[in-house]
Amino acid sequence: MTHDAQDSPTDTAPEMSWFAWGDPAKASELAPGLRDLVSQVLRARIEDMPPAAEQDVSLPEPRLDQRLLDAFAEIVGAEHVRTDAPTRLRRSGGKSTPDLLARRAGRVDFAPDAALLPADHDQVERLLRLCSAERVAVVPFGGGTSVVGGLTPLTGGFAAVVALDLRRLNRLVRLDPISLTAVLDAGVRTPHAEAMLAEHGLTLGHMPQSFEYATIGGYAATRSSGQASAGYGRFEDMVVGMRVATPRGTLDLGGPPASAAGPDLRRLLVGSEGTLGVITEVAVRVRPRPERILDEAWSFPDHATGVAALRALAQSEVRPTMARLSDETETFVNAAIGGHEATPGCQAVLGFEGMDTEVEARAAAVREVMVAAGGTPLGPDPVAHWRRNRFDAPYLRDTLLSSGVLAETLETATSWADLLSLHAAVKDALTEALDDDEGGVVVLCHVSHTYPTGASLYFTVATAAGTDPVARWDRAKRAASDAIVANGGTITHHHAVGTDHRPWMTAELGPLGVEVLRAVKSALDPEGVLNPGKLIPEA
Repeated sequence: MTHDAQDSPTDTAPEMSWFAWGDPAKASELAPGLRDLVSQVLRARIEDMPPAAEQDVSLPEPRLDQRLLDAFAEIVGAEHVRTDAPTRLRRSGGKSTPDLLARRAGRVDFAPDAALLPADHDQVERLLRLCSAERVAVVPFGGGTSVVGGLTPLTGGFAAVVALDLRRLNRLVRLDPISLTAVLDAGVRTPHAEAMLAEHGLTLGHMPQSFEYATIGGYAATRSSGQASAGYGRFEDMVVGMRVATPRGTLDLGGPPASAAGPDLRRLLVGSEGTLGVITEVAVRVRPRPERILDEAWSFPDHATGVAALRALAQSEVRPTMARLSDETETFVNAAIGGHEATPGCQAVLGFEGMDTEVEARAAAVREVMVAAGGTPLGPDPVAHWRRNRFDAPYLRDTLLSSGVLAETLETATSWADLLSLHAAVKDALTEALDDDEGGVVVLCHVSHTYPTGASLYFTVATAAGTDPVARWDRAKRAASDAIVANGGTITHHHAVGTDHRPWMTAELGPLGVEVLRAVKSALDPEGVLNPGKLIPEA
């Protein structure tokens, strides 16, 4: 038995800020004590650096003629073809530090010439056919949360570029409670998806830091990974099917739970970042909402001991739903920000979700592994603090940016054998790139996604903005990326490629692998209008 599309709770979340993450009202001022600590550690002068007034932001002049605007309107309706400055500004890129620095300074070098808001798959496909015929670049736009340049509206040499905003694709299309699958429109934001599934006692279980704004289609397009990936898996593990519009037609991918009918094309489109097609529907595996959530924190004398404990868990038959380990620096900084005493060494937070008796049994088995690995239990309170604040880091970044401090993240993954050496290499590269006459640097890191063969490393970097903050961060990002590639890491674990990581894609895939991607793009997007300048290296 399946349930078809139905009226559902409305997504009432506000649009993201044009100059900051999410809702600017959630960014608070630095407490005086923390302000002094930041200034001292980073050797930075803390000063108010407010954004330019929105009306003073300069946008490129739109380049679409009336004939094309009328053709777009014929497909989606005139009210869904938007060329006003506020709409174009809010689709002029994502939420990376370079994106925000440019907008806050009133400089926007790239903006779409229009935003198009289709209502369904058919309209998306018709728009793509038209843009391909008219040689207009198309940037798919979901939640706007990219931090790697994935939404920069590059023309790719074409005369104009449009943002294809999928917000109107916002339904629970179909639910199969027997097979535990659901089909969701690509434009559904995660809180809305969870609200619709909750009506049926179900959950997706995908909860990245971008949870409040990111969309289902965006997760599939970027191979997202949520904070509870140890239990629920990465988003690509949840995808059982997709509907994808391309300039040449529609791909309907997926169906039975397993198939040997050649290569799995779903795997080709997951992670394609809008360069091969526009994902309009995603079929996902769903699960019953957990009866119980049990949290525990643990301390370890040093980072290496904590990493060994997480490796033992990942390679055992018992795993928590969520597991993350902060290194010594992040453990100390988290305590300072939270206003409580730091745990010596490193701190791990674990979470268990599921049926009541099953959760307790797993937790008991995990405790044995953690004690044997040298861990000391800290109880649930540190995890409760983390859960209350887990979506706040981007807002703290906004606060710091308004005070003349750069704070940004980058991530990778590698084997357990290479994890500690990669951790050291990236921290050294960032320190060498940023610790200079203009200020100091603090580099934090945590392991947040574990697998039997390896784990991810998620770095947070804070440094003085200096006289040229864009160039300063670019230097650091390149140094870190070079260190990642040279030390056995992937250029991205879940932030995706976009423009920022594209220069390292040939090293990741090899020349022949890149040639395969180019061939697929040529087959699906022969004119090359889909999200040019992203993911696939130039020939």
